[in-house]
Amino acid sequence: MMTSHERFSRMFAHKEADRIPIIDGPWADTVARWHREGMPEDVSYVDYFGLDKVAGMGGDNGPRWEGKRLEETDTYVVDLTSWGVTLKNLKTTSVPEYLDFRIKDPDTWREARERMSPSRDRINWDHLKQYYPTWRKEGYWTQGHLWFGFDATHSFVDMEVLLEAMVEQPEWVKEMYDHCLDVSLALLDMIWDEGYTFDSIFWCDDMGYRGTQFFSVRTYRELLKPAQKRAIEWAHARGIPAHLHSCGNIMRFVPELVEIGLDGLNPLEVKAGMDSLAIKREFGDRLLLHGGINAVLWDKPAEIEAEMRRVVPALKQNGGYIFSSDHSVPSSVSLEDFRRIVNLAKELGSYA
Repeated sequence: MMTSHERFSRMFAHKEADRIPIIDGPWADTVARWHREGMPEDVSYVDYFGLDKVAGMGGDNGPRWEGKRLEETDTYVVDLTSWGVTLKNLKTTSVPEYLDFRIKDPDTWREARERMSPSRDRINWDHLKQYYPTWRKEGYWTQGHLWFGFDATHSFVDMEVLLEAMVEQPEWVKEMYDHCLDVSLALLDMIWDEGYTFDSIFWCDDMGYRGTQFFSVRTYRELLKPAQKRAIEWAHARGIPAHLHSCGNIMRFVPELVEIGLDGLNPLEVKAGMDSLAIKREFGDRLLLHGGINAVLWDKPAEIEAEMRRVVPALKQNGGYIFSSDHSVPSSVSLEDFRRIVNLAKELGSYA
């Protein structure tokens, strides 16, 4: 039995292990359902199902304006975040509704930027001191988290404003991408230099939706690709891989990402049009694939089994694969549904 650290290490090196790593992110409502269906309250779902163990670390690179609860009812809450965003969230798992943004233009961005300087108080040192020894002792895979790019930016600037600015005010957009990355990397430098080293970097940058990406390849090359390349080079200079989460159909961006040295790509969203088998055929010797199992099928036992039997044996060839859904695990998936999926993943993902 290998540790999670050993499995991930071999997958990123495109080598076989005892089995492929298996991880996922269930909704809070999903975990609550599993508790109702018999999973003990005092046991994490990771331990209960024997999933692989992953931990992350990073710092707050935002402007840290005062956040507060603005409204609360029986069904929803409205909050003002430290990024100056007014959000409405249902009390069940849901996508937030963005009501207002403090950062609206280059001037309001500069107000935020003045407050975004790396400092030690942006890192939860107590958390690292408490948990890092356990992560290492128990063979976790550890990740340094970054927060920059298109997805991060449209969480604090209205998406319509951002997309228009990518055409009409590209220097402003590039400045936001670059500064958020600069602060994130400086915080990771502090963590690393303090002795809390990690095994990879990981960041989220959803660049696509159903059928295609949000912007052209040309725009990607001009505005975002240079920042992503800097993040990857930072990781490689420390001898660790770079791992990107990007929802939607980004098939046109995959060759660009491989060109700048990206090591791992997630979640390979099937329902948006991602073709994990095609990516495996063309780039499987250079790019670790993570996900690619259609979350829409997870509560349909016969269909998800057929899909797993179709894709997992091909994706696991010569290493370079991490099993998970192509997004997250919804509350329609029962405890027994998930147990069957995990057991089948362990069977199909074995290299014995």
